[in-house]
Amino acid sequence: MSTPLDRALFSLDPEVLWIMHCAEAPVPKPAVEASRSFLEKELRPWKLSPQDWLEPLQQARSVAARLLGAEASDVTLTAGTSAGLTTLAQSFPWQAGDEVVAPLGEFPSNVWPWKALAARGVGFREVALWDGHRSGVEALSSAPPTVDSQPEARLLEALGPRTRVLTVSWVRFQDGLRLDLQKLARGCAGRGVWLVVDGIQGAGTLPVDLSGVAAFATGVHKGLMAPQGLGLLWTSPELRERLNPMGSWLSVEAGAGFSDLNRKWVTDGRKLEHSTPNSLSLSALAVSLQLLCDAGPARIAEHVGALQATLLERLSCSGAWGAEAERLRGLRERARIGSILALHHQGRGAESLQALLQAGFERGVYSSVREGYLRIALHGWHGEEDVGRVAEWLMAGPAGR
Repeated sequence: MSTPLDRALFSLDPEVLWIMHCAEAPVPKPAVEASRSFLEKELRPWKLSPQDWLEPLQQARSVAARLLGAEASDVTLTAGTSAGLTTLAQSFPWQAGDEVVAPLGEFPSNVWPWKALAARGVGFREVALWDGHRSGVEALSSAPPTVDSQPEARLLEALGPRTRVLTVSWVRFQDGLRLDLQKLARGCAGRGVWLVVDGIQGAGTLPVDLSGVAAFATGVHKGLMAPQGLGLLWTSPELRERLNPMGSWLSVEAGAGFSDLNRKWVTDGRKLEHSTPNSLSLSALAVSLQLLCDAGPARIAEHVGALQATLLERLSCSGAWGAEAERLRGLRERARIGSILALHHQGRGAESLQALLQAGFERGVYSSVREGYLRIALHGWHGEEDVGRVAEWLMAGPAGR
């Protein structure tokens, strides 16, 4: 099976199987080289022109828009998912008594920016997505999602007259559940609620349809395969019109002119940028995004899905993982998961998962555990031989004995 992303693009040690881009992805060698070339220019700043540091911004914005199926004018360059969501939270025209609704168990990046609004009289309310859903200190006692779960219906039913924003993770970081953004968008539109999406666990590995979405924020160091410390924020023109500018010197018309301070704010994505973005890292980001565009998120998703199906077929024969394989197979067939296969501990407990994780490390297989789930994250460079290694590890590890 050919892979959408050539493994030779990465500096992957043969003995290491990295299946945790859900935490951090390897940066492709061409992207690293692009940053190195930019840094070489910094050694001789007298040879740098304004275009040298503006070009990475323009390229990253343009390629990001192409990857998202959007317009470059709707893209804001940020410092990460948290920065994008914080920008939205702080620039929105709130009134005391307004509220934000979110699923129970969101990653903290999609919690604290909204909870920080409490001093302005804005509430934050969480909604359980299925029967037995728990989070935080009670996460280990949580039941996993099944094909019968109706998370979108629960969220939409929870919206009230003072709800202004529904904020969700497209793909959840711990249980891997993928939400139906279009169903949520239609429901929000009928209630006058803005739908905000934390897209970091889906961006790069899934094609996205932003129709009806108000905002989509993501960091770039996971599925987008770029260095830490950068992010992308897409906003609809309708929402952005209502947001207050963040006050960057480049967020005004003809911002490079310093003498005239009586200018209008721009109306495109630059309106929400805090400062001059990091051109060094953006040089790498533009290359990584181009590689993903060339491969195609739809092709990557199809490839990953085929690998997941093979792995689940192998695990269905295991006494230890058979029930989980069937649960995940049902979710996958209904487009309920992205690139993360999240195996629930099924009563084994945290210590058992940690022992299994350590057994994987000893085999050179690097995965991760979050809130009672063992996460196996496959991307466009993985192949069938990788699936074989994962299956052997899971069936031979402490939980498979």
